[in-house]
This record gives sequence, structure tokens and C-alpha cells, in this order.
Amino acid sequence: MTAVERIPLGAGSPEGVNSAYALPDEGVVIDPGSPTETTWNALRTGLDEAGLPVREVEHVLVSHWHMDHAGLACRLAEAAGATVHMHAEDAPLVGEYAAARDRRLNRDAETLRRWGVPDPVCAALVESDRPSPVPDEYAVRAHADGDLVAGVAFVHTPGHTGGHASFVYEGTLFLGDLLLPTYTPNVGGSDTRMDDPLADYLQSIDRVNAKFDRGEPGHGTTVDIEAAVASVREHHRDRAAKAFRAVADAGEATPWAAARDLFGEMDGIHAKFGAGEAAAHLRRLAALGVVERRDGDPIRYAPRLDDYPSGVNLTP
Repeated sequence: MTAVERIPLGAGSPEGVNSAYALPDEGVVIDPGSPTETTWNALRTGLDEAGLPVREVEHVLVSHWHMDHAGLACRLAEAAGATVHMHAEDAPLVGEYAAARDRRLNRDAETLRRWGVPDPVCAALVESDRPSPVPDEYAVRAHADGDLVAGVAFVHTPGHTGGHASFVYEGTLFLGDLLLPTYTPNVGGSDTRMDDPLADYLQSIDRVNAKFDRGEPGHGTTVDIEAAVASVREHHRDRAAKAFRAVADAGEATPWAAARDLFGEMDGIHAKFGAGEAAAHLRRLAALGVVERRDGDPIRYAPRLDDYPSGVNLTP
């Protein structure tokens, strides 16, 4: 029996097949997956094969509140008599799911309107957001950076969500959605609670890059940390430059207008993610003095420089 067993879940997505992890010696499961019967059956089978049957699970650790990671946490904990653990910033979005979902939908709609997203697109996005089959309320134990659960350390790595956590166990780093092998995690639209999500995200990837060579992601298989960080940084440098050009070409633009310049026509979840990406990059450029934020309804940005400066360091 090895100390860590990966359990692939689901048929895949743009991010890649979900990865749950079992630590049989500690009775720990990390990111048990989405709340579907297919995933539940795959998880149970995978846990049996890993030498950690459901009845022996003691702790369920969840990297962040998105349902493809957290959706089975409460069901698994209930079946096992186990405890669900999350970082304190994300814990309420699972532990108080029904009330937190209502707050999230209101917050998302208001934020998208401030970004300049048209009302019909906002309304359609909220209408299409179906509740997940999880408990309205469940006891979730909230943790801070550095907390230990059965030998697993919480590492607060915000950016993709406000309370995103990575985990470290005997030198193995579990990344959640911090870094992925085939996809760049969304920053900005994936959690509208955050003020400067790109700054948080870049600091988070630097934090793990300083200490780890490899990591186990929430989708797919092992990631080379240095290579992934370099790729993600190049992606965000390119996107920031394009966001600046979208604003400069228009003279002044909302995040939504910049997003349409970057991504074309968008609707549904793509409107939220696209507008959020543009908003995150413009917010960061405003902090660096490259663009000027003009508060209003909606928010607009205007260039402060004639040209995009070379060598911009987006990290605070």
C-alpha cells in the first residue's frame, strides 16, 4: 500500500478528469468530486481499491467550494461518520450551501452588472445556475493557513477562489485547481468575492513554486510546478497586454467590453468567466498605474500610458 492513491473521477472536462486522493494510513480523502451517482460509485470503488473503504474514512479535505471538488464531501462524510474540512474563507459556501448560494447569485449578478455585462446576460446566467444536490446545511470545520489535519497541512493559496487551499502531506503537494496540467485556472469569474484576485493568485503560485518541484492537481496527473508556473505567468502577461490594448483602442472600456474584445461573444458561465478574467487583469493594471479605474455604474478603465510598458511585473 502506498501513502497516496489517486482516484480518477468522471469522464473529463476542459480542465481534465477530476482527481480525488486517498491517504489510507491517515483515513483522509481529498476532493471527493462532483455530486453525481456515477462519481459516487467511482469514488467508492476507487477507495476500496486504495485500501480505504468508506467506513474507514475519518477526514474529508476540500480544496475549494466548487462542486466538482466539494460536491460529494458531505455525502462521503455522512456515510463514513467523518469530518469535512475546508479553509475558513470557503467553508460557508459548502457548510451553509443554500443560504450561501443565494448570496452568491446576488453577488455575481451585481458584480457582473458593475463590470458592464448586459442585464439579459446576467439574468440568463443566474437562471441557468441550478442548485447542486447537496445538503442545505452541513457541519464543515473551518481552518486557517498552517492548520494540520491527520498530518496534512493547510496551505492557503487564494486566487481561483478566496479560500482555495492546497495541502501538503509528507512532502507531497496537492494543488486543487491552483495549477492544472492542461488548462489555466480561471481567475476573476470563478469567485466574485475577491478584490484583486490576480494578485492573490500570482502570490499563491509563487508560494508553492518556492518550495515544491511537483504537485498533484485536482484534474489530471502530476504537474511540474516550475514549468506550470512559467506557462501561467506567460499566459497572464499576454492577457494583461491584450486587456490594455482593448482599453486603449476604445479610449475607455468596461471589463465586459474588454472581455468581448478578448474572447468574442459570450453567454452563460463563459460570460462570467470571461468578464471576470478581463476585470481581474484591468484591476491589476490599475494597481500598477498602467490604466486608470473610473468608478461608476458600470466601472470603466482608461489607459494612463500611450503604450503598454515592456517587462511589467504583475505580482504585487
